[in-house]
Amino acid sequence: MKYDVVVIGGGQAGLAAGYYLRRAGLDFVILDNQTHAGGSWQDYWPSLHLFSPAEYSRLPGWPMPPWPNGFPSASHVVDYLRVYEKKYELPVRRPVEVTSVHRVEDGYRIDTDGASYSAAAVINATGTWSRPFWPSYPGMRDFGGIQLHAADYRSPDVFAGRRVGIVGGGNSAAQILAEISTVAETLWFTNREPRFLPDDVDGRVLFDVASDRARALAAGDTDTGGVAGLGDIVMVPPVKQARDRGVLQARPMFTTITADGVTDGHTTEKLDAIVWCTGFRPALRHLGPLHLSNDRIALDRWHVRDEPRVVFLGYGDWTGLASATLIGVGRTARAAVEELARILTQNEER
Repeated sequence: MKYDVVVIGGGQAGLAAGYYLRRAGLDFVILDNQTHAGGSWQDYWPSLHLFSPAEYSRLPGWPMPPWPNGFPSASHVVDYLRVYEKKYELPVRRPVEVTSVHRVEDGYRIDTDGASYSAAAVINATGTWSRPFWPSYPGMRDFGGIQLHAADYRSPDVFAGRRVGIVGGGNSAAQILAEISTVAETLWFTNREPRFLPDDVDGRVLFDVASDRARALAAGDTDTGGVAGLGDIVMVPPVKQARDRGVLQARPMFTTITADGVTDGHTTEKLDAIVWCTGFRPALRHLGPLHLSNDRIALDRWHVRDEPRVVFLGYGDWTGLASATLIGVGRTARAAVEELARILTQNEER
């Protein structure tokens, strides 16, 4: 099976790529390891909501249907992605697990748990959700309570009546703490003081700031400030409520885990559970045979440096400002596919 482009990953980034690949007239297929459409959104905890209204959370071509109250839920996003995929008749094959990508004479061979595919170019849109990051602390294996990563969190019920440590200074930590603190005593541990956005700042403002920053960078301005100056944590309603209850009080990070708690060498806290909201890393193991880098793969915008027919989409600022968001990924997908189409056309003319 030979294609112009094989897209690895059928979540929001893969679908955005598919939309523009079709418009470019390229022959492509999208390989997705999920059993159903909806990307990683179908694996998030049920209470998760977007940071923006539906009209600010759209892929190219078709707006997300309205959400009646507040910001859309994760399940609403899943429904939108499933309908989007059908609406544009995107050629997604699932469940297909890509095991490796190899260079061949005329492009790339993509091996899976079933068939192999050949392509002149590869768009990698595997995201990060399948690769949660666990930091290493002395005593982790000795802890007698519950330990789980945010990737495995679903409900606060299992923590009811317990004393729970939440680790991490980002949105996931704040939102999970807000929920667990309604049924349990929580202690929040962060490496630095959390930075909260103003109450009236949501995803709309963040996208506008990212857009302004992108224009400034394109114009040659290297000191744009960016979103970081605003803060890190969006004050969605549950987080505001947690603040009003007085539970958003972060404390310095511990250094050691004991059998029944944590310590920084001076203060010891007993805990029944630890929830690690410590982020994710790009899921790139299948690209190992390409030997792209021993560390972080160097990109020129979204193309792998010195290998322009391998494109990364949807990994946040690494692959384009706001490219890990629904509305932001369309912007980078369009530019990346246009450039990829130009490269493939040049190769054909040689």
